[in-house]
Amino acid sequence: MKKNLHPAYRPVVFRDPSAGFAFLTRSTLTSDRTIEWEDGRTYPVIDVDVSSASHPFYTGRGRILDTAGRVERFNQRYGKR
Repeated sequence: MKKNLHPAYRPVVFRDPSAGFAFLTRSTLTSDRTIEWEDGRTYPVIDVDVSSASHPFYTGRGRILDTAGRVERFNQRYGKR
């Protein structure tokens, strides 16, 4: 394999400030900002807008659409006469 072809793959903290949730993983993304993690080491931090802690699908705060009412309205308008 060619040397210096791939970007550096290192530990990075992804943080969701709206939910107060952060996790440490490995990534090729870089950041100028750093954070001290639970193990005492300093890692680059990347802020994300949505994570599993704040996404409506995973938290159960999503809206439930009234599909039955919509079907009934459709049948009233366009159903067999």
